[in-house]
Amino acid sequence: MLKKLVLALVYAARRLRMHFQGHPINVLTGYKLKNVLSKPDLPGRLAKWAIELGEHAIEYKPRPTIKGQVLADFITEVLQHKEKEFLIEQQPQAPPEKGQIWSLFTDGASSNEGSGAGLRLVNPEGHEFTYAIKLDFKSTNNEAEYEAFLAGLCIAKKLGVKHLEARVDFMLIAGQINGTYKAKNDVMASYLSQAKKFLILQFSSFKVIHIKGSDNKSVDALSKLASTNFEHLAKDTRVEVLDCPSIPQNQVLVIQTGVESWMSPIMAYLSSGDFARRKGRGSEN
Repeated sequence: MLKKLVLALVYAARRLRMHFQGHPINVLTGYKLKNVLSKPDLPGRLAKWAIELGEHAIEYKPRPTIKGQVLADFITEVLQHKEKEFLIEQQPQAPPEKGQIWSLFTDGASSNEGSGAGLRLVNPEGHEFTYAIKLDFKSTNNEAEYEAFLAGLCIAKKLGVKHLEARVDFMLIAGQINGTYKAKNDVMASYLSQAKKFLILQFSSFKVIHIKGSDNKSVDALSKLASTNFEHLAKDTRVEVLDCPSIPQNQVLVIQTGVESWMSPIMAYLSSGDFARRKGRGSEN
C-alpha cells in the first residue's frame, strides 16, 4: 500500500509539475509517508521516487475526517483492476560488461584567486576526454568538488554513457553518495540530492569509488589551472614543449686526439700516469 501511495504521488507530481514547482504542497494522508521516504536504505524504486519527490516543497500532514477522502478512495477502488498499468515492475538487469563501463575522474579546487573544476572521462577503449572548468562564483572547496562531480555527470550524460564508474579523491563525496557519511548542512544536502538524482535517473549502472590523490594528479592540475585568474590569456593559447634551455650554453673546447701538441704529455699522464717527453725537448736523466 505504501508503494502504491508513493507512486500515486509521483504521478500527480509529474502531471501537475508546474503547480508542484511553483507552490508548497500539503499531502493529507493517514500513512507515514514522510518516515518511509526519509529512510536512507530504501529499495530501488522507492529510492528513485523519493529523489524525484525531493525536488518539491512537500509537507505531509495527518488526514482529517474521512469525508475529505471519499472521492480519492472511490477512484482507487474503481481503478484497482488497472493497477498493472501503473505499477511497472523493474526487471533485474545483468551487470554491465567491462567493455561498457566508462571511468570518470574529477577534482575541484578553491583559492583566493577563484575556484575551478577538472575532470577526465575515459571510454572503454581508453580514449580520454579532459575538461577544465572555471567556476565564476564564490564557492568553498567542498562545493567546488561537488561542482566538478556534477559537471562530469552532465558531460557523461551528453555523451550517451549508460554505465559509469566515478573515481574521486575527495572522501566526502564518495562517503555521502555511498551512505557512510551524512550531509550536515543544507548546501551539502542539496548537492548530494542532485548527485543521487543524476546517478539514479540518468545511468543504468554506476559506482562511486574513492581513490588516492596520487592517482588523480592530472585532474588536480586541471582544477588548479582553472581556478587561477587567466583572463589575460588569449583563448587560442597553445602549449609548447621546450627540450633545452633558452640561454646560450657554455662553449667547451674540443680536444682532437691523435695530433701531437703541447697537451699530449698532460693527456698521457692523466690517462695512464706516464709523463711522456715531447720529441726534441730537454735531455734525458
